[in-house]
Amino acid sequence: MVSKFIDHLEEGVIAFLLAAMTLITFFQVVLRYLFNTSLQWGLEATVYLFAWLILIGISYGVKAGSHIGVDALVNLLPAQGKRVAGVIAGMLCIVYAGFMIVGSWDYFETVYQIGVTGDDILIQRWILIIILPIGFLLLLYRLVQTTWRILRGEELGFRLADEAADSLREFADKTKT
Repeated sequence: MVSKFIDHLEEGVIAFLLAAMTLITFFQVVLRYLFNTSLQWGLEATVYLFAWLILIGISYGVKAGSHIGVDALVNLLPAQGKRVAGVIAGMLCIVYAGFMIVGSWDYFETVYQIGVTGDDILIQRWILIIILPIGFLLLLYRLVQTTWRILRGEELGFRLADEAADSLREFADKTKT
């Protein structure tokens, strides 16, 4: 139930962020080329929206299995070896996410205490960067989820994007028609 909610929330926020970035950028272009003006806050808003998109997209990429990785050696291992490698990789990634949560929280807390505002967006910067600890918490959640599935035997390892297989499938589909 919670997992489905987080799935839908991630997808909805990603869609919203992409739409907002597209609209702001389009509006900026129209203003610049038709009216020789622009939104003072447009570029900064797009940068922060993109940062939010990346940080939410990292966790979504783990869920969707769309991150790239080098798995040539792991693919040579038997099933049990793949599981062990997946658990080790998962644990290392969990430790990394933990470090990033602590570091991003320290940064967020410092910015909050200082009370600095955005350069062009006149709101407190901590509101703009709250995605740092949230994004890494989402990543930790997805890494724990995936590592748990590997430990339970539901998966052999982390699902990674396989560009070569995707290209071969696409080529085969094109040659059939």
